Amino acid sequence: MVGNTVIPTTLTSLAELDKVSDKTLIRSLAYVDGKWVSGASQQMFAVLDPATQQEIGRLPNMDAADTRAAIEAATTAFESWRKTTAKERSLLLQKWYQLIIENREDLARIMTLEGGKAFGEITYGASFIEFFAEEAKRAYGDVIPSPLRNSRMLVTKQPVGVVGIITPYNFPNAMITRKAGAALAAGCTVVVRPAHETPFSALALCELAERAGIPKGVINMVTAESTTPEVGLELTTNAAVRKVSFTGSTAVGKLLMGQASGTMKKVSMELGGNAPFIVFEDADLDVAAEQLLACKFRNSGQTCVCANRIYVHESVYDAFVAKFTKLVSDRLKIGHGLSADVNFGPLITECGLAKVEAQLARALQSGGEVVLGGHRVEALAPGRFGPLCPIFSFSSEDEVVRRANSVEVGLAGYFFSRDVGRIFRVADELQVGMVGVNTGIISTEVAPFGGVKESGVGREGSRYGLDEYLNIKYINLAF
Repeated sequence: MVGNTVIPTTLTSLAELDKVSDKTLIRSLAYVDGKWVSGASQQMFAVLDPATQQEIGRLPNMDAADTRAAIEAATTAFESWRKTTAKERSLLLQKWYQLIIENREDLARIMTLEGGKAFGEITYGASFIEFFAEEAKRAYGDVIPSPLRNSRMLVTKQPVGVVGIITPYNFPNAMITRKAGAALAAGCTVVVRPAHETPFSALALCELAERAGIPKGVINMVTAESTTPEVGLELTTNAAVRKVSFTGSTAVGKLLMGQASGTMKKVSMELGGNAPFIVFEDADLDVAAEQLLACKFRNSGQTCVCANRIYVHESVYDAFVAKFTKLVSDRLKIGHGLSADVNFGPLITECGLAKVEAQLARALQSGGEVVLGGHRVEALAPGRFGPLCPIFSFSSEDEVVRRANSVEVGLAGYFFSRDVGRIFRVADELQVGMVGVNTGIISTEVAPFGGVKESGVGREGSRYGLDEYLNIKYINLAF
């Protein structure tokens, strides 16, 4: 289901890249130990604009040996970085945050060319650096009342060590800042493996981190194609890496967790979701429709917390579908993210489009009806636009909660109601890590982000996200 307004474009990707005012933000090499480097193999891979399929640049296709070099650099840097004070780390992170904000127009242009999306993510991603710059000074310990008169029992927190970070293409800025910001604030060093579809955004962050004065080796960036699994294998099996943080599919998360278990690494896994979006009969339908538009079509549906299954009470089903269809038709302007008035860009990968088309075919075979869209946008090459927005009816609260919980994952869930009793009841019963009540937008740097069941382990963002990069040490002092 997509809107009817299509805005064709004649822009060329390289011409748009040339409009980046600070050309030093466009890096064509990886970043290891404070240096811009090519891989040992000297092989390169191409990065394409998903809206035009035009090449915007090439980057080193690095391998296990390159990854080991990055890990060694991070290991050396950790010995000094861990000894910096929380205030010192905080000040450096604040400088990094300010530079991201000052360069957001250029960063947004780079990200839109490789990721097809709009400008809002830069501010969102920067918010994590700002938050963890502040939170670095609040990694408090404890004094435990001792059962013995001649002892004191202390609890301190220490950085876990070198962290391997593997990020997806859908949020090429924020998925790095949410992880690296917390890691650096805790006193850890990082080796980042960004998605091969969106590496230029990641490397631009390294350039700004260097300008902020973050020491060499604290942040390292290893670029590689998705067909280069040895990079991830090295990050998950190298004994010098003490934690792995991954955002991506459940299947890959399970694989990485298994690999990391060999050296008993600490892991954070932010994995797939299949979010229910429930509209009860007492909901404000206008609010629910507006929020579904924001929730479902954010980043062209390419987020793990997008609404995937929309359940609407049978008594208001027709009215809601009519309201929502009109909103989609009127509001969504489809085209290249850098074209004027466009607010809805392309899917980043061809396999993402193939998945949408397969889901649509299954829905039609099962008796579903297309209300709006249902086909490629042929006026825009390569016509890679989605997503699918399936809407089902339900008759009772018990039924819809059971259907909402009937999947193996549990990341986010949403529901709309004005019944206070129902709000607390359903929020408690949904088997998810995050619940939006009368809202479709839940992501923020100050709240914990993560799921239950096969949606992963650990939390990102908030003060809980800092703890993911800290070890607890107990000290019993007798006297």
